[in-house]
Amino acid sequence: MTRTTLPSTLYTAEQSRALDQQATEAFGIPGFRLMQRAGHALFAVILQQWPQVKRLTLLCATGNNGGDGLIVAGLAQQQGLDVQVLTLGEEPYADQLQGEALEAWRWAEAVGVTTQPWSAQLELSGEVIVDAMLGTGIKGDVRGQVRDAIIKLNHQSRPVVAVDIPSGLCSDTGQVLGVAVKAVITLTFIGVKQGLLTHEGVNYCGSLRFDSLRVPDELYERVPVSAFRTDQDDLQELLPARQRSAHKGCFGHLLVVGGGLGLGGAALMAAQSAARSGSGLVSLATRHEHVAAALTRLPEVMALGVGSGQEVVPLLEKASVVVAGPGLGNSAWADQLMQQVLSSDKFQVLDADALNYLTSATDRYSYRRVITPHPGEAARLLGCSVSEVQQDRFAAIKALQLRFGGTVVLKGAGSLTFDGDVIHLCSAGNPGMASGGMGDVLSGIIGALMAQGLKPVDAARLGVYAHAVAADRCVAKSGERGLLATDLIPEVRRVLNGLGEQVIDQ
Repeated sequence: MTRTTLPSTLYTAEQSRALDQQATEAFGIPGFRLMQRAGHALFAVILQQWPQVKRLTLLCATGNNGGDGLIVAGLAQQQGLDVQVLTLGEEPYADQLQGEALEAWRWAEAVGVTTQPWSAQLELSGEVIVDAMLGTGIKGDVRGQVRDAIIKLNHQSRPVVAVDIPSGLCSDTGQVLGVAVKAVITLTFIGVKQGLLTHEGVNYCGSLRFDSLRVPDELYERVPVSAFRTDQDDLQELLPARQRSAHKGCFGHLLVVGGGLGLGGAALMAAQSAARSGSGLVSLATRHEHVAAALTRLPEVMALGVGSGQEVVPLLEKASVVVAGPGLGNSAWADQLMQQVLSSDKFQVLDADALNYLTSATDRYSYRRVITPHPGEAARLLGCSVSEVQQDRFAAIKALQLRFGGTVVLKGAGSLTFDGDVIHLCSAGNPGMASGGMGDVLSGIIGALMAQGLKPVDAARLGVYAHAVAADRCVAKSGERGLLATDLIPEVRRVLNGLGEQVIDQ
């Protein structure tokens, strides 16, 4: 049976090749049959999306992606479409093909497909363009003909459909290798490549579709997984219904520490999101100047002014989880508070300014800690540039976890969560979240889930997911521009309670 729902398992290029190899060697599925299935799946997507299409242009290079494109060309030819196939590589084109790609060329030629060499001067005649140039095996920046073709594709207005992965995109990291095709739809096969869902991958793959090509489920037991995508099933598994006899003491006491002068709103947003995410009790330790505003906005939160580190000690003793950092600032007051937070044995979420104190944190309690840096903070913690972090976010989060222990959330497009065991990726979220306070709301959600008994890694990945899905729901109603962090809080509550329609899983 063909599976088309986007699965939760994510793979590297090497693991994807292993899946293909196992399908052929262990389960006896000929490589050309898989290529035929891929071609049929892609052509079906094109007809579904553009049922009136009459003209199709395909750019085919010499690898297996080109073979997939040739199958599509043959199917389109048989359906009576006007087919233009432009080949990239040394001429004669067929002499550069081998294996399944050569079989595909012979089959396409037999059904009447003609090809012509790519030239930058040629007009692309198709109403829809198929990118069948480069797959997952690319190493280094795109060069030569393919680079020129990608640039031309990106400067024309007709929709582009990518075979397996947009040409020029690194399937492991989501990094653009010099240039990459900007697709409207990407149909990926057998295993979802992790780079499609993070960093620049989200800008280039368009609507991501999946087709298993009818490989048996047992195949996936033979190849390790690189990462898992958090989805609705995780939400239902980790947050069971509450007992009717439950009381506030059953769901933890969360303390937010933050809100330096002029930054009180950040700490209050964290406290508000924690309360709305189900923490039984929420306290706020902040500057005396912010208490009145906090009580006015959210009387359910126990807001207390603290002037020194000693004054926060009794509050720490009562709490089960501490969220430190939102609006904390850099001051002697912040130093004193963080000294007490880091010396406590409480479960902790450290964000924003609290991350500056990680080097003085004790490793003894690191297993109870979640840190939530954005790429800029991650770069500072690792002593490298932001671009280095973004070029391989998977490597960056592993380096952060190795250095600081605990659970790490690396925020950004395709946020990652890692506790030293398995990486979890969140594919929800949108550019509307690029506004102040989003991280403060997230830290409160994660802290509240920990207060309710979730393990740090589960609270982190589920918190990231609920936060992102809430943002997607807000955007579905009102658009991306002008989205505020506090707009998410009512929707977060609905997500965590399993209410409303799920908007991002396919």
